[in-house]
Amino acid sequence: MSIRVLIADDQHIVRTGLTMLLDAQPDIEVVGVAGDGREAVRLARQLRPDVCLFDIRMPLMDGIEATRQLAGPDVAEPLPIVVITTFDLDEYVHGALKAGARGFLLKDAGPALLTQAIRAAADGDALIAPSVTVRLLAAFAHSQTGPPRQPVEPLTVREEEVLVSVAHGRTNDEIATDLHISQSTVKAHLASLMRKLGARNRVEVAMWAHETGRI
Repeated sequence: MSIRVLIADDQHIVRTGLTMLLDAQPDIEVVGVAGDGREAVRLARQLRPDVCLFDIRMPLMDGIEATRQLAGPDVAEPLPIVVITTFDLDEYVHGALKAGARGFLLKDAGPALLTQAIRAAADGDALIAPSVTVRLLAAFAHSQTGPPRQPVEPLTVREEEVLVSVAHGRTNDEIATDLHISQSTVKAHLASLMRKLGARNRVEVAMWAHETGRI
């Protein structure tokens, strides 16, 4: 089955280009496009796509607020959202990830990384542009006030290994190869980590790793 994607960007030429690029993939289908954040939220709630691809700078409602409304902490059934922007600004990255985004890419990332991010988000993974990953998570950790939350149960040795791999931006497939375990086992460890840490997704797991000095 195809991964159903909703695109939101205020520039028509960008929406058209992204639609053509993604529709050319055998496993991806663009099911809707929006020119502003308010329309993006309406369409997302109506269509329930597998992945939303949102620009940050949009009229009426920016991509960060649209992400918060669809994937924020108070959303019962959050949608997977990948934020894509021209601007490599820490405040944008922090805002998008805190709002619940599963990925963050720059528009010059290229087709391969873009489609990889879409597939990762659909599979429950998160992909952040390699150029900002380590800097971003380290800066986020330093910006936190107060001690990091403690896990409800101690982490196992294998969970610690998976935790560090996630914090380095490794995908499930890469982690499985590195640790010589199956992808289903990786997913089981991730689910356990999220439960123990009270994290909603792997991005928050990675942030916790940085907050606690594991990276």
